Amino acid sequence: MTDIFHLLHDSNTICIRGRSEYCCSSESNRLLFGKLCFVLSGVMEVIVEGQQLIFPPNFAVWIPVGASYSILYYKSVDFVQIDIKDSFCTDLPNAACTLALSPLIRAILADFLHRKVTVPVTEDDKRLAEVFIDQVREAPRRASYLPLSDDPLVRSITDALQQNPSDRRSLAHWAQLHGRSERTMSRRFQNFLGISFNEWRQRHKLTVALTMIYEGKDVQDIAEQLGYRASSAFIAMFRKLTGVSPTNM
Repeated sequence: MTDIFHLLHDSNTICIRGRSEYCCSSESNRLLFGKLCFVLSGVMEVIVEGQQLIFPPNFAVWIPVGASYSILYYKSVDFVQIDIKDSFCTDLPNAACTLALSPLIRAILADFLHRKVTVPVTEDDKRLAEVFIDQVREAPRRASYLPLSDDPLVRSITDALQQNPSDRRSLAHWAQLHGRSERTMSRRFQNFLGISFNEWRQRHKLTVALTMIYEGKDVQDIAEQLGYRASSAFIAMFRKLTGVSPTNM
């Protein structure tokens, strides 16, 4: 376990704090600075001002200055928190949201972690920190890891899948049901949700699975309720999205 390294000082732009946890929750806190939570492996849940945000690797949750938040760490989670000085939070989101991190963001973070840089001190590291913040400003923002849309066609499909996560019907089937071509429906998902139909369905299955795991349900039962013919297929999907097996959650 890597403990919190440093507090954020007035002279610093960011503070990097690494930690590994084994399923616990933090007390509710109110921020005096901006915070970016990034999962290296596993899944985290953050509640910000009552809003629940679940996110796996390659995504981060942004928590703005002044927000009240608490964090639930599922088992075997490796994650990093980046505290950003309030004066550098200009143009960063005013509300909590999920961010898709670019390869450059991940590369800078990996470099800092590799060199055990927790606060930028040298001029080179300060410049890297400012590039990091600029990249966070440009990162695609979503209110949730599982986006929703008010578009009637897209919403009718996502509502149906939310009501029945085991539904195995293809996008071609849904398109035919609504009198549209598969290509048209595919574009609508990309345009209104920013992700494909298959990716949305996988993300939804993941969020449902996490709830079931937290409730103590067996992996085989979860796989069946999510429409998988074999638990191995469910485990493969889960590992692909989180980097860990559901049996280790």
